[in-house]
Amino acid sequence: MLLVSFLGVFIGLVMGLTGAGGGILSVPALVVGLGFSMTSAAPVALMAVGISALVGTLDGLSKKIVRYKAALLMAILGALFSHLGITLAHIIPDLFLMTLFSAIMLLVAWRMFRQARQIKNPVQPGASELKPCVLNPTTGKLHWTRRCAATLAGIGALTGLFAGMLGVGGGFIIVPAFKRYTDIDMHSIVATSLAVIALVSMSTVAGIVLHGTRISGMGWNFVGAAVAGMILGRLASPHIPSRLLQIGFSGIATLVAVIMLVKTYWPAAFS
Repeated sequence: MLLVSFLGVFIGLVMGLTGAGGGILSVPALVVGLGFSMTSAAPVALMAVGISALVGTLDGLSKKIVRYKAALLMAILGALFSHLGITLAHIIPDLFLMTLFSAIMLLVAWRMFRQARQIKNPVQPGASELKPCVLNPTTGKLHWTRRCAATLAGIGALTGLFAGMLGVGGGFIIVPAFKRYTDIDMHSIVATSLAVIALVSMSTVAGIVLHGTRISGMGWNFVGAAVAGMILGRLASPHIPSRLLQIGFSGIATLVAVIMLVKTYWPAAFS
């Protein structure tokens, strides 16, 4: 029971701090750490991620740092393109998909780590305006333009596409994409990522419940511990510099890439 609680809290904490990591880390934790089968681990992981992300979203909304319009747009596009991803998953070989995604994750992790390690330089005049989505300095809200809407729609579509093809959460695409194409601060990026994950995951969770899927007592303990970890992560997040959150994200992204490569080339490790 102690191991269940520890792993659950760890998953929730990672999600709360980085806005990602829950989905892809939950299944290995349940299978390798707790002895679940892949079939029984999937609904537990999804439930833990969905409810935890919802808790994190409510916290972000209370602090007014969730870009909820952007989250809603990305979630809608993500839901639409996830069906295309599922179709492509039956056509493209798993080996190619997993290897490509892992390589992308390692590249994203390296670039974010380098960005976080750079010495702070004064922002050059007009630099933020070069990004598709920028905040209105007067209102503090996103300045919606066709370019910004198209960029966010593209992020959502790509998130859904990879989610459908690989069954991974959207945080690993949303967080670095937001960092690159907007001038939103890291804390708001994490909160918005959790909102997208919550919207997508909870709709899937509802389907699971309606189909009568049952979760064991150990599974519910894991879910509860993940929610507790999320709460701890959201409480700690405002006190952690954005630079450290970026470094933490790059570390988790690297871990995810390694897990996916091991799962692809040495599947016996998860059996």
